[in-house]
Formats: sequence, structure tokens, C-alpha cells
Amino acid sequence: MRNRLVQYCCIAVVALSSMGAFGQGSTGAYPSRPVTIIIPFPAGGSTELEFRSYAIKLSENIGRPFVLDYKAGAGSMVGTAFVAKAPPDGYTLLGTTSSFSALPSLYPSLSYDPIKDLAPIAMMTSKSSLVVAHPSVPAKNLTEFIAYGKTSPGRINHSTSGAGGAPHLRAEWLYHLSGVQATFVHYKGTGQMTLDLVAGRVDSAITLPTLVIPYIKSGKLRALAATGAERNRLLPDLATVMEQGVPGYDYSAWAGMFAPGGTPGAIINRLNAELVKVARLPDIIQKLGEDGNSMVGNTPEQFRQAIIADINLTRKMVADTGIKLEP
Repeated sequence: MRNRLVQYCCIAVVALSSMGAFGQGSTGAYPSRPVTIIIPFPAGGSTELEFRSYAIKLSENIGRPFVLDYKAGAGSMVGTAFVAKAPPDGYTLLGTTSSFSALPSLYPSLSYDPIKDLAPIAMMTSKSSLVVAHPSVPAKNLTEFIAYGKTSPGRINHSTSGAGGAPHLRAEWLYHLSGVQATFVHYKGTGQMTLDLVAGRVDSAITLPTLVIPYIKSGKLRALAATGAERNRLLPDLATVMEQGVPGYDYSAWAGMFAPGGTPGAIINRLNAELVKVARLPDIIQKLGEDGNSMVGNTPEQFRQAIIADINLTRKMVADTGIKLEP
């Protein structure tokens, strides 16, 4: 009887130990409370639709709230650093864009290491941008625009949504590859930049289609080229930069999610599986597709490799163009 009691006790201990291991080391107990997604940009930005749509679906599918919290500042470095230093428990995540890969080359003294201090979960979406110009610029396509720019160095006033952001760097890269010297005008976001572009206070921009397509259709702006390797799905008749004589130029902006470095693999894998599930939903594909997005939903390792490639390309851009930003 005593031996049988000992046997039962041993079984109970093993069972309790297994339950404890499940709760700590697997995804079974996660999440048990709301999850905060830090967005390091101002509310209402060009990628808010993606993050808000994903957050809503994650909340519905997992049964716990996924809440967006905006921590803008210093070109997205404030919010990014906040997540890098957050507890690695999966309850504070980062939702950011391709600008993430530009910062290490422009700011060598970052307070965080983008590879070690942040764990990639998944790239959510990808979309190409447009090179656009005010109709006062005598160019109907990118080839004519480049020829116009070469007639007088610095005559093109090119606007960006912020110094050091991905659109700024890729614009510098475009002008460098095409041999055009432009004057850059930096704004704090896309709002005022777009208004000034439509008003003709600046000549050109590289920006997201949804911000400018209404103006293109009304004739207030002119689309010159799509920036990706393939034509933009919203303007399929518009030739790409590479098709118009600038080989090797490919710029597609992405939106993705990260956790603090050191977050358990089980949590990363759980979040990745849920993000991929959202990326495959027909209503999300249709809704975000109308905004020019292609769904991605890759693995954490694929996302990590893409980031490393982006960082290396940015380093080359900065070295070749000599871009320098004030600290």
C-alpha cells in the first residue's frame, strides 16, 4: 500500500512538473494578459492601417487585447529603444517599418543593437512606392525627369517625410545612380510634405501610392515611376525605375513586428504563427491590398536575413552618397 502511494505521488509530481514546464516554456500560457505593440511613429502615419488591422485580428484570434501605443521621436529611435530595453516576456512588441534598417548606418551610436537587442517575429507586408512630381516639372516619366535634373545641378527640390528615413535614403540612392544632384527638403511626416508637393512648393517625392493617387488622378501630381522590382499593383501601367534605365534600383517598404532580444523562442514562434495566419486571411489580403500591400508572413529567420541585407545595402548607400545627418 505504501509503495502504491509513493508511486501515485511520483506520478503527481511528474504531472505537476510537466504542467509547470508547459506554462513557462511553451506557448500554452501566453498571452495571459494584454500585449502592447509600440509604434515608433506619430499616430495616423502611412502604415497605421497595417498595424491596426493586424492588432485587431490578433486580438480576435488569440482572445487577448493587442493594443497600439505610439512613442514617436528621433526618427523612430525613441520607441524602438523602448522596446529593445523592455522585459523579454512577449508583452511589449515593436511594430515598425523599413526605416529600422536605415538607422544603424546613419547613427552609429544607437543606444541599442538592432540585431542583438530586437528579435524579428515576421515581416507583415511589403509595398513599392512611387516617384512623383508636380506637373510644373517638365517631365512625363522618370527618363525625362532625370534628363531635366541633369540640365542644372540642384534645380530639383526633392521632398522627404524625414531626414534619415527609408524614403530619404532611397531617394539619395536614386539620384546617385542616375547622376542627378537634387536639393533635399525634409519634413516631419507625410502630411505637410504632400500638401507642399501638391501646391508646387517642392518638385518631387518618393512616397506611398495611397497618399498621392487621388492627386495623380486629378492631375495635380504626376507619377513618374514605381520603385519596386515589379510594377505597383495599384498602377500597373506605370513603368518601374529599373525599366526606365536605372539598373539595380529596387525599393519596397515593409512593415514588420519585433520582440525584445532574449524573448523565449516559444513566444516568438507563437506570435509568428499568428501573424502568418493573419497574413493569409482573405479579408486582410483584400483590405490591405487596396492600400497597395502584398502580404508576406515569413519566418523569423527569413525576416532576420532580410534585415541584415537591408542594413548592408544601407551602409553601401551611405558610403557611396556620403549622406551625413546631424546627431
